[in-house]
Amino acid sequence: MVEENSNSGGEFEREPVPDSALLGNGKFWGMYAGEHAAGTEFMIGPLFLAAGASLSDLILGLLLGNFLAVLTWRFLVVPVAMAKRLTLYYQLERIAGGTLVKFYNMVNGLLFCFLAGAMITVSASAVGVPFKITFDIPSNTFGLSNPSFTALVAIVGVVIALVAAGGYERVSRVANIAAPWMIAVFAACGIVSLAQMDATSVAALSEGKYWSDAIAFVQEKNGPQSFGFWQIVVFAWLCNGAMHFGMADLSIFRFAKSKSSGWAPAIGMFLGHYMAWIAAALLLAALIKIQPALAVGGDGKVSANPGLLAFESLGWTGIICVIIAGWTTANPTIYRAGLAFQGVLPKSSRTAMTLVAGAVATIAGAFPNLSAQLLGFVGTYGTVLGPMGAVIFVDFYLMKKFGLRDEYATHSGAQVNIAVLVAWLLPVAVGLYLIIALGVFAAYAVIPCWIACAVLYLGLSKFTQSAGPEPASV
Repeated sequence: MVEENSNSGGEFEREPVPDSALLGNGKFWGMYAGEHAAGTEFMIGPLFLAAGASLSDLILGLLLGNFLAVLTWRFLVVPVAMAKRLTLYYQLERIAGGTLVKFYNMVNGLLFCFLAGAMITVSASAVGVPFKITFDIPSNTFGLSNPSFTALVAIVGVVIALVAAGGYERVSRVANIAAPWMIAVFAACGIVSLAQMDATSVAALSEGKYWSDAIAFVQEKNGPQSFGFWQIVVFAWLCNGAMHFGMADLSIFRFAKSKSSGWAPAIGMFLGHYMAWIAAALLLAALIKIQPALAVGGDGKVSANPGLLAFESLGWTGIICVIIAGWTTANPTIYRAGLAFQGVLPKSSRTAMTLVAGAVATIAGAFPNLSAQLLGFVGTYGTVLGPMGAVIFVDFYLMKKFGLRDEYATHSGAQVNIAVLVAWLLPVAVGLYLIIALGVFAAYAVIPCWIACAVLYLGLSKFTQSAGPEPASV
């Protein structure tokens, strides 16, 4: 039985959420709309075109991939969340041990900071447009942009970190207010871009070869690339792999009153990761058609400058939307990173750890190449954190069926469950080697690493539990 400790501020961090605190479906639909129609969409959408994805592959691939993502949330995460009603971190602590979860929190927090850094870059690109501050992407991954843009990133990062340190309630309230407006602006970006290219529909866009001409232009400048149908499907499915396969959203769905709340990610996937990605990609296609010189940076290569793309389409409305979209993504991400760091140093204040996370994110944002590599980064993120979801899955569904003790760390008193440590790190190490050394598309590694972790955890648990001390009863 789960021990019940007093909750902190109604968050129930170390006890099951009581029936009196459960939430209706509407809360989840609003949250996923705000979370997934945000700053990342302005970066990721154009990257599909720049990578050479055909328009038909993009439309159909995103449709299938996002549908699979929704199914994964609904049927993988929600049943466990509603049965246990515990946060991801507390469930992992009971299975893996407190010390191991601190290590997980550190990795989680750092990856959150890199994602937030990309959003700081996005917001800074928009702020820089009226000041004629260019968004130059250096050739080196950890190369800085021009000094003016680096200074702008620092200013934007400080402001975002200070707001995030003020607490999540304020951040989430503004995000929910901004979400409907941002979704409308994304749609407007797509419509205006079609008009700028004299294409009355997406079909006309394809028939008029504007999309293929834009790809040819990019590849002439940047070199040949390809991004096929199945890459698009897998990316759309697993770009949030840490949230669904990795079970991070257990912390959200533990408040669900009904399993039907598990369909809420659909609004984020199909308005954010479908409509908004395609609309943002059209911005780059339109810019290449009407003002190709603006699409080329100082290094002679085409770069996706979110602020410039939105400004050329919708003027100041586009600028404001990019700033707010980056802000509404970076703020909760920095806040979560701060909580993860606080889990490593429990005696530290949330505010202090949020400011530390903001500083790390701002430093990451100063390297524009990180945001330019979002297609690979989010897959790597899922590869590293996703397998921990396999540990929870096996612990919930399979341990007792194989005659093994679930929540072993709690029952044995172990601070590090060796079976979890090895089952997590070994597949991740192999996955990172394939991604970094061999150039395998990062999202392809998520599910193999998840399955390998599940098998290893079950097998190793059979060995370690039989060889270890008799678990204490709780």
